[in-house]
Amino acid sequence: MPYKILYTGGQGEIEVKKSRFIATTGPASSEQEALDFLTSVRKKYWDARHNCYAYTIGSRFELQRSSDDGEPGGTAGRPILELLLKEEIHNGIVVVTRYFGGTLLGTGGLIRAYQAAAREGLSDSEILLRQAGTRLTIRTDYTNIGRLQSLAADMDVPVLDSRYTDVVEMDVIAPEERTDAFCKKVTEATSAGAKITPVEAVEYADAGGRLIVF
Repeated sequence: MPYKILYTGGQGEIEVKKSRFIATTGPASSEQEALDFLTSVRKKYWDARHNCYAYTIGSRFELQRSSDDGEPGGTAGRPILELLLKEEIHNGIVVVTRYFGGTLLGTGGLIRAYQAAAREGLSDSEILLRQAGTRLTIRTDYTNIGRLQSLAADMDVPVLDSRYTDVVEMDVIAPEERTDAFCKKVTEATSAGAKITPVEAVEYADAGGRLIVF
């Protein structure tokens, strides 16, 4: 199943009663990557009172961690984690740094502030839909290339590369759930004249028209 990942980190900041809440986000495909990111944020904001965080790792949220880092229990890390889960964002970490402004915010105020800051950080991040697919090479003659290009566009099958020699070879990625249907359509469109060769199973994402293969 496709799932959203935090691909490129960002930053957001809010101020509540003179307390600054700075959210820094980053990708994390492993716990070590998340911890390394946390360390870098702590070094950057070494003079802050709190660096609260949450991260999720795995296509099914297999790993979930959060920390209040000295704030009252359940007022910081958990709200950040709940936001990640609500937005269904995988493989990412959010660290919210607080510079205390001298006024206590109370339990509800802290929860709202940390979650709002995290939301600002995520809105500045690049979130992609990662999905499984099959890389295929299609070999055909020139009379069929127009049909295949239209078919790929109609079925939302990204074309990676095309090579033109005495024949045409197209490298495409067919979404996992449409691979069989796409291959059937290719066979029908070319009257079985195209040769389809599965290359490998891949995971990929569309980043605003830029195809990313993991």
